[in-house]
Amino acid sequence: MVAPPRRTGPARLDALVARAAAAGPPLPCAVAHPCDPNSLAGALDAAAAGLIAPVLVGPAARIRAAADAAGLDISGLPIEDVPHSHAAAERAVALARDGSVGALMKGSLHTDELLAAVVAREDGLRTERRLSHCFVLDVPLYHKLLVVTDAAINILPDLETKADIARNAIDLCRALGIERPKLAVLAAVETVTPRQPATVDAAALAKMADRGQIEGGEVDGPLAFDNAINAEAAAAKHLVSPVAGDPDILLVPDLESGNILAKQLQYLAGAESAGVAVGARVPIALTSRADGAAARLASCAVMRLGAGMRLRRHGGP
Repeated sequence: MVAPPRRTGPARLDALVARAAAAGPPLPCAVAHPCDPNSLAGALDAAAAGLIAPVLVGPAARIRAAADAAGLDISGLPIEDVPHSHAAAERAVALARDGSVGALMKGSLHTDELLAAVVAREDGLRTERRLSHCFVLDVPLYHKLLVVTDAAINILPDLETKADIARNAIDLCRALGIERPKLAVLAAVETVTPRQPATVDAAALAKMADRGQIEGGEVDGPLAFDNAINAEAAAAKHLVSPVAGDPDILLVPDLESGNILAKQLQYLAGAESAGVAVGARVPIALTSRADGAAARLASCAVMRLGAGMRLRRHGGP
């Protein structure tokens, strides 16, 4: 089997950062509870790169203490002083609701705490879409950026939720400059088998795309991982697919499989990553405490480009 082409030249996420910085003025962004050096440094790095104009939201004394301990200068940044992380999440969401900011960035609070404020029925940032997460990965052995979804928010998505996950990922890829993204719906096998519900959902999603219920991209499934990612593996099984061997997006059956896949690509295949939540009124940069400066910067770049994405209604224009 011929080895897939390795990445050559500058990392693709670096190019995405440069493109986002050139896309326009810095995007006003509420950074929720940045009370540790990593989240503060991430916001400052993104500001220095021209990606965001941060508004720090959290206990002002703790934010300043974290900055002082790390030797970071935040004197030029506005601070919305609130007493604790829960209030920081609510205030950050309120700033997005009233248009003061166009994006959110997770600081040193738990993801669930921030997203609970985002999806609150009365005061949140809900749209008709389900909220979902996209890992944007630069895998050295793959020939372009690869999105894995949903590996962080929807635990056991049903068919309707998977359709929104697909729509969100397609719209994000279009905002990143991919004119017609290719989405592979993953399962353990490439045949429809009622005993494996993921294959039935995958086939339904592909047909929904055929009928215009999922727009903007090519969708095919079920596809096993090898058939999805490698054209020779697909040809060996005589699969005829517009997606096999060249996907932009891998839609996984559930959160556990997606999280394992994304982290395998990061820690075993040397992938660089960015993480964003989409489907709300504004994009949200979601990073892990284990993420380094490069991942935080790349997440802000994807968020910056994703701020202009249009969440199309299914069956609409």
